[in-house]
Amino acid sequence: MAAALPAGRPADQFRADAPARPGHDTWISAIMRWLFIAVSLTFLAALLLAPVATVFAVALARGFETYLVSFADPDTLAAIRLTLITAAVVVPVNTVFGLAAAWAIAKFEFRGKSVLITLIDLPLAISPVISGMVFVLLFGLHGWFGVWLEQHDLSIIFALPGIILATMFVTFPYVARELIPLMQQLGNDEEEAAITLGAGGWMTFFRVTLPRIRWGLLYGVILSNARAMGEFGAVSVVSGHIRGLTNTMPLHIEILYNEYNFVGAFAVASLLTLLAGVTLVVKNLVERTGYRGH
Repeated sequence: MAAALPAGRPADQFRADAPARPGHDTWISAIMRWLFIAVSLTFLAALLLAPVATVFAVALARGFETYLVSFADPDTLAAIRLTLITAAVVVPVNTVFGLAAAWAIAKFEFRGKSVLITLIDLPLAISPVISGMVFVLLFGLHGWFGVWLEQHDLSIIFALPGIILATMFVTFPYVARELIPLMQQLGNDEEEAAITLGAGGWMTFFRVTLPRIRWGLLYGVILSNARAMGEFGAVSVVSGHIRGLTNTMPLHIEILYNEYNFVGAFAVASLLTLLAGVTLVVKNLVERTGYRGH
């Protein structure tokens, strides 16, 4: 049972007499804040900074000249060139598709809208290896269109078109998924006002819609490009691992590593890491510029 209060002293007075400890609460908050920061930094150091530092340490283990010589290998140059070509083709196509899909989903109501959204999310839910197998079953020698392709002397699997298709499949959700919620949040008021004032469809898109979504669009393009350059699973299935022809940078790194050419493997890995770092820097700049603009 609760103890009886002394006569003549109301309960509010006892609550007022309770000592306040703002300094103690601030001290506890500071400890918890620094504890969470320390845990986060330790986690990042163990899983991110240490592996990245190891990549550059092994790549430069035999000196900077040996590091540069690793890139003089024709197969390495072919892998870098193929990676850049794939990204240069895939990213613009994904950008156009993402814009069209996001516009249709955010601005219109139509039958099958939920199915379209599900299909856009599909590559994010299934394994990239399965994605590559799908293209092998479609365009491989024993696939559905394999005989027709062979009769017309066309190569998709174990060739550049297959690599582009596989990379395009695993990366096409990024632009669309970045733009759909943004367009839904912005609504249709400004577009409707522009059309009411006599603007056409293309003018409304380029003068009203595109400026409002430009930072989200650029953000999705950056994510799509990063995934395109680093894709391994789907490309590994459809490429055939032909040195100098169908090996992208991630596949070439695996081959060099399996051959115990650690300096060459980690040199190419360091280049891929630098490209990823540049992508992250651009991404942060886009985010800051976008927030500043808002």
